Amino acid sequence: MSPAITHVTLAANEASEHRPLIITLFALFVVATLGITVWAGRQTKDAADFYAGGRQFSAFQNGLAVSGDYMSAASFLGIAGAIALFGYDGFLYSIGFLVAWLVALLLVAEPLRNSGRYTMGDVLAYRMRQRPVRTAAGTSTIVVSIFYLLAQMAGAGVLVSLLLGITSDAGKILIVALVGVLMIVYVSIGGMKGTTWVQMVKAVLLIGGTILITFLVLLKFNFNISDLLGKAAENSGKGDAFLEPGLQYGADNLTKLDFLSLGIALVLGTAGLPHILIRFYTVPNAKAARKSVNWAIGIIGGFYLMTIALGFGAAALISQEEIIESNPSGNTAAPLLALHIGGVDSAWGAILLATISAVAFATILAVVAGLTLASSSSFAHDIYANVIRKGKATEKEEMRAARWATVLIGIVSIALGALARDLNVAGLVALAFAVAASANLPTILYSLFWKRFTTQGALWSIYGGLIVAVGLVLFSPVVSGDPKAMFPDVDFAWFPLKNPGIISIPFGFLMGWLGTVLSKEEPDAKKYAELEVRSLTGTGAH
Repeated sequence: MSPAITHVTLAANEASEHRPLIITLFALFVVATLGITVWAGRQTKDAADFYAGGRQFSAFQNGLAVSGDYMSAASFLGIAGAIALFGYDGFLYSIGFLVAWLVALLLVAEPLRNSGRYTMGDVLAYRMRQRPVRTAAGTSTIVVSIFYLLAQMAGAGVLVSLLLGITSDAGKILIVALVGVLMIVYVSIGGMKGTTWVQMVKAVLLIGGTILITFLVLLKFNFNISDLLGKAAENSGKGDAFLEPGLQYGADNLTKLDFLSLGIALVLGTAGLPHILIRFYTVPNAKAARKSVNWAIGIIGGFYLMTIALGFGAAALISQEEIIESNPSGNTAAPLLALHIGGVDSAWGAILLATISAVAFATILAVVAGLTLASSSSFAHDIYANVIRKGKATEKEEMRAARWATVLIGIVSIALGALARDLNVAGLVALAFAVAASANLPTILYSLFWKRFTTQGALWSIYGGLIVAVGLVLFSPVVSGDPKAMFPDVDFAWFPLKNPGIISIPFGFLMGWLGTVLSKEEPDAKKYAELEVRSLTGTGAH
């Protein structure tokens, strides 16, 4: 038996010996968050409570919740794994995810809070024809959310399988289904209020757990980061190349192009993510929305700096073979680091493993709740209430539609999450960013800042960006033609890049412009003037 397999087996054995502790920690979090959800559900009396938490959260509370929503399984599990396997190139995910917030802060947060009520569709449809634009916005929101949900489901399957010693595919699928059921319960009962409180609790737990592991890793190297990086490079077997650009994305011109595509998607994607955009509606005014983004940048920035210790610490203390043997994409590097830093054959190691894994599970549950809420809200408010019922649905009917949509989206996510369980979760989230930046961002920016923009431009932009982004992903090595693909045994991948952003994002902007200049529709100048005043000053904002 190879050393890698021995260590992974040992990790599983440690988890097995302390399984009561692990299950207790998981159960405590689930019970506590369900309690919060039920409490919040009792206070959810109308649509404003369900969709926007009654707009009662302070800037700090919302900043904490935004952080909880954003620091997903990709941040904690995927980035740590990417750094552990690819060094510098893995850390580029951390940089991209953080820099993206500047786009959200400077261009989107304040105007969006001033212009909408509950969903992205409110802003896009304000000066356009309501029904076609809301249908497009709702469709895009649901597709982006499902892409993002794939990553969380994949992370949940990997994590719980490691802890409970589940190796069968059926067992992993069962775990994905369990996460799906929990997220349906959270959103159906608690709405935005319950989801926000769960995200705040999760953010505190995640930051606390990350600080603990970072401190222990640095303590091991006497707080000398140079020693940590040197040991990581040596232990990786790749030498100095591990600390330099190009290990993953510098092999040839194609991988360099793939990196450029990834970078564009990461930096532009956040400002188009539906579950992040709806968080701006939970605060009382635009000033609080702007402040909450500042808080989020500080919290998230601190967290991403600590991913250096998580990823390079795993590379320094665990062999590459062990990380890959545990999960081919490195998704279990952070939990394995917790086990090693505490001692593989010690109770302290098992306690750390259980604690960090429970925190990671908390991360997944909180993020899937936010994503499901975004997509079910968009279906109920944009498609059901304003398209199907033509604005005649009561609040009670709208909220009932949102709960049914939650169930349906949960089922779809469980099915797709089961297929994506072996893919790197950071890579999966990057795809969601690409789709969001291709379909949502061009339309939002054109709506807010281009006077001539028309309904046809909005539809061409959303559907054009969405179809090209999703189409290129379907025919990329992410889905087929690669040992780590969703369907590794077949090959219909004619698009060579793993991220479509470099093609699909400019295409989304181009289609918005083209649809507008070819449109015979006369833009409503009065409506644009109203939107401009409202987005910049907050006059008339809900």
